Amino acid sequence: MSAAEQEIGRLLAIMARLRDPENGCPWDRVQTHATIAPYAIEEAYEVMDAVNREDWSALPGELGDLLLQVVYQARIAEEENRFDFAAVARAIADKMVHRHPHVFGGAASAPGAWEAAKAAERAEKAEHGILGGIAGGLPALLHAAKLGARAARAGFDWDEPEGVLEKIEEEIGEVRAELPEGDRDRLEDEIGDVLFTVATLARKLDLDPEACLRRANAKFTRRFNDMEAILAARGEALQEQDLSTLESLWTEVKRRHRLADHT
Repeated sequence: MSAAEQEIGRLLAIMARLRDPENGCPWDRVQTHATIAPYAIEEAYEVMDAVNREDWSALPGELGDLLLQVVYQARIAEEENRFDFAAVARAIADKMVHRHPHVFGGAASAPGAWEAAKAAERAEKAEHGILGGIAGGLPALLHAAKLGARAARAGFDWDEPEGVLEKIEEEIGEVRAELPEGDRDRLEDEIGDVLFTVATLARKLDLDPEACLRRANAKFTRRFNDMEAILAARGEALQEQDLSTLESLWTEVKRRHRLADHT
């Protein structure tokens, strides 16, 4: 037995012990498919963060946290006589073999074979239509990008990014038109259109909208923290400043960051 097989077996045994009705962990025993599912999303983003930071020492631990979510869900299912971890591993192994006939079946690699195989799988699951099979639980920006990409394969797309930019400006105009009334439902609808179209622009530029927003979040965090640090060095608190002072300080922090990026 390989080291990987041994450790997988050990992890499965640990999860079974944690879920033991009499001697397990009180918290782990009461979890369900629904209560534990959100952690899988969180752990997946922790993996992505470690990769983006190229923190290879942290990556095994983050991947382990993600693997734990798979083991957890499989254990709950096994207790309910639905399926077990072996069924999970078998399903993905069978899928990879099916989608790679040029590797495992001796067939020649053909353009579009991957998408054709996925389309056949969606048909077997009764996931009909161009947009069938796109998970509704994806982060909204990523979901928007996938919807747009799938529609684009059917020819429903802009020819150039400039056309998307014009659409963004149009959608912003519609938001502006709703501002005087302040109807929250209509504003939510219009702002959603803006965000969806921005996700489309990212896709047209071969960019991941989630990665773009994460980068903006990280940049905002760095700059905001620097503002707080500058004020703290003066013995002042950010909450005590007026908006004009904060805007001036924000501009200064941006200038410093740009200079640092070019040195």
